[in-house]
Amino acid sequence: MPSLQQAAQALGWHGHVVADVTVLGQQVSAVVGLRSDVHRWRVENGWPPEPNPSWFRSWFEPSYYDQIPVPAVDLIGVLVTESKAGRALRSCGTLMTLAPCAVVLPAAQTSDPWPLAELDYYGIGVVATDIDREAVVSIRPEDRSSEFGGSLFGRWLLELLYHRVVTEVLAAPR
Repeated sequence: MPSLQQAAQALGWHGHVVADVTVLGQQVSAVVGLRSDVHRWRVENGWPPEPNPSWFRSWFEPSYYDQIPVPAVDLIGVLVTESKAGRALRSCGTLMTLAPCAVVLPAAQTSDPWPLAELDYYGIGVVATDIDREAVVSIRPEDRSSEFGGSLFGRWLLELLYHRVVTEVLAAPR
């Protein structure tokens, strides 16, 4: 199976891979881009990441906050690791409302063309390993998030991912 970084590179998703994120009951990985200018502003103005969902809900109480911080990350895409293409639609179905979603498979699936046709129809991408153990994109994911609009959950997820980037990527020794 290709690594998550290899899958992201094959898809042309340039950013930080944040692994093992629980989203809507699914264990996924997210590829995020840090908005350096916004991150710098948030640090300077005392607005750290707020991954706590209860605090986030209070942003929508006008009596508590008249402003919310601008998201400091962009969600480039979601990667879901599966063993078979037939499981991918269930795994990616809701996630495709947030960003492009791609399933990462251990090898190209050729025995049954139906799961791939269905994934293509819904805009879910497929990345698998070829004979040389390289990550190969079988189906390019589509960004259908604009069809669904923003949501409170999506905005909270950006905050959670921002927290993970700050604590895991930016804090890592170089």
